[in-house]
Amino acid sequence: MNAWESRAQASPKRKQSLLDLLQQVQVLVLDEAAARRFGEVRAWQLDRGLGSPDLDLFNAAIALVHNLTLVTHNVQDYANIPGLQVVDWLNP
Repeated sequence: MNAWESRAQASPKRKQSLLDLLQQVQVLVLDEAAARRFGEVRAWQLDRGLGSPDLDLFNAAIALVHNLTLVTHNVQDYANIPGLQVVDWLNP
């Protein structure tokens, strides 16, 4: 159970919806390879005076390590990540 699911205000229906979703997807973890990629991309950004929010960069690092396309509507936070394929799910 995660923090969102255990919130007192979360309805049983929402909790079940989250559990159902997790049954249908593969959850990828932040492993050593992704942590290294995070550091490489962060260093590349810092050398150029760029940046991305940490959580977005963690997501991007996982996608890069697994050679995946990141699907989001928040494309602006991923613009300065070299090699990352991004698709805006609201603007196909």
